[in-house]
Amino acid sequence: MRMASAELRDELDCSICLSLYTDPVSLRCGHNFCRSCIVQVLDTQDGAGGYSCPDCRAEYPERPALEKNRKLGNIVERFLSTQPDMEETRIFCTYCDSPAPAKRTCLQCEASFCEKHLSRHSKSSEHLLVEPTVTLEERKCSTHREVLKYYCPVDNACICVSCCVAGDHKRHYVELLDVASEKEKEKLRSVIEKLNSKREEAKRRIQKLMDHGREQEDKSSGLTERVTGLFTDLRKKLDDVEKRILGEISRQKGEVSVSVCDLVRQVELHKEELTEKMNQLEGLCNITDPLTFLQEDITSGDISDGSCDVISDVRDTRCLDHSILSEMLHTGLGHFAEELEIKRQFSLLEKPDILLDIDTAQNNIIISQDRRSASYTATSQNRPDGPKRFKSRQVFSSRSFSSGRHYWEVDVSQAEKWLIGAAGESLERKVVDNKCYIGFNEKSWALWMTDKFRASHNNIYKQLVSDSPVRVVRIYLDYEAGHLSFYKLCDPIRHLYTFTTTFTEPLYAAFFLYKDSSVRIIK
Repeated sequence: MRMASAELRDELDCSICLSLYTDPVSLRCGHNFCRSCIVQVLDTQDGAGGYSCPDCRAEYPERPALEKNRKLGNIVERFLSTQPDMEETRIFCTYCDSPAPAKRTCLQCEASFCEKHLSRHSKSSEHLLVEPTVTLEERKCSTHREVLKYYCPVDNACICVSCCVAGDHKRHYVELLDVASEKEKEKLRSVIEKLNSKREEAKRRIQKLMDHGREQEDKSSGLTERVTGLFTDLRKKLDDVEKRILGEISRQKGEVSVSVCDLVRQVELHKEELTEKMNQLEGLCNITDPLTFLQEDITSGDISDGSCDVISDVRDTRCLDHSILSEMLHTGLGHFAEELEIKRQFSLLEKPDILLDIDTAQNNIIISQDRRSASYTATSQNRPDGPKRFKSRQVFSSRSFSSGRHYWEVDVSQAEKWLIGAAGESLERKVVDNKCYIGFNEKSWALWMTDKFRASHNNIYKQLVSDSPVRVVRIYLDYEAGHLSFYKLCDPIRHLYTFTTTFTEPLYAAFFLYKDSSVRIIK
C-alpha cells in the first residue's frame, strides 16, 4: 500500500517545480504542469519566435492555450486528504521504505524518524531530538562540526561543547539553548505585552478618530442642511422684495395709464370742439357778401383757440413716482440686510440642549418631566432646601456658559407677564427681594413684559416697542464679545435689544415666574 502511495506521489509531481500540482493545466501535447509554472516558462519564450513544451519539446507557432485539468486537480486533493502530515513538513522518515511523515529529527544521528522508528531510537542525552528538519548543517558548529547545544550571551552566539571547553567561549558564561531561549522569550513576552498595550491604545485612538470622523460627517450634513435652508430663505426674501417693488411699479403704471387715457379723451373732445369752431369760422370766411358777413354774430370769444386749456391738461398728466420706488427698495433691502446679519450669526451655530435645573427652582415653580417648562403654582412643592435653590420665584438652567457663542429660544405665549434672560452663577438665591430678580442687579440681564415692554440690567430700564405680540424670544450669547441679544422670533426675525458688557463668571439661562404664567424652552 505504501509503495502504491509513493508511486502515485511521483505521478502527481509537476516536472518544473517537482512539487505536487497546484491548479494543474494541460497543453495540446498532453503534458500537465502547475498553471503558474508553465505560465512562467511561456513568458520566458515570448519574443523567441515560437513556444515549446518543457517535457516533449512539441512546438507551437503561437502561445498555446492552457486547459484546466479538473480531474488531475481532484486527484491531487484526494491524495493530500489521505496524507495530511506529508504536505505539512514534506520531511519523511529516513528508515521507511515508502514515504512516512517524520515526527522528530535527531541531530546526533542526522536522521528523521516516524512514530514507529522513533520508539526504537536511543534515549541518550547526546541524541538531541528536534522538530523535523533537513537543514542539519545549520544546527552544527561551523568550526567543530558538533551539535549546537549552548548559547553565549556575551557574543550572542549558539555554540557547541568544544566551543565551551577549548574554543573562543572558554571562559564565557553560557546557558543551555532551552534555558537561553526561555529567557529571550520572556523578554519578548514583555515586549509583546508593551506592544499589545500600545496596540490597544492605537485601537482606541482609531476608534476615537472614526467616531470623530462620523461626528464631523453628521455635523457636515447638518451644516449643509442649515446653509441650504438659509440661502433658500434668503432667495425667498429677495424675491419678496422684488415682487413688492415690481408690484408697485405695475400699480403706478396702471394709474398713469388710466390718467393718460382720461386726459387723451378730454383732449380729443377739445379737439372735436376746435374742429367744429374751425368749420364754423371757415363757413363765415366763405361768405362773399360783405353785408351778410358783417351782420353775422362774430365776437372775440367765438374765435378763441383754447390753447391755454390744452397746456393745462398736459401738465396735469401723472408720472411714475421714483421716490416711492426708491423708498421701497431702500426699506426692503434694509430689512433684508438686517435679517441677513441676524441669520449670519445663527446659521452655523448649534442650539445647545438646555434643560431646567430642578435643584434651583423655588417651591412654587412646577418643572415639567422633560425639564423644559416652568409654571407657577400656589401650592408649594415641598422640595428640600439646598445651596442652589431660590427663595424668589426663579429657576436657572442646568447648563452654564463661560465661553463661546450660544443661543436658546423661549416660548412666552402662555404668559401675560414674563421675565427671562441670563444671570451669573453668584446671583443671590436666599433673599426674597426684587433686587435679586434677574435684570434688577449687576449680575443679570433681562427682557420682560408686564404693563410695559422693557430690557433691564442693574435696575436700569430701556423701553422697547414691538409692532405685534411677542410669542417666542431668541436669546443669543457671545461670551467673549460681551454681547447678550434678544430677538423676536417671527417672519422676518426682529432684533429687540443687545446688552454689551464684560462677563466675569459663568452665565445661566434664567427665568422669573409671575402668577398664572408658564414659559417653555424650545428644543
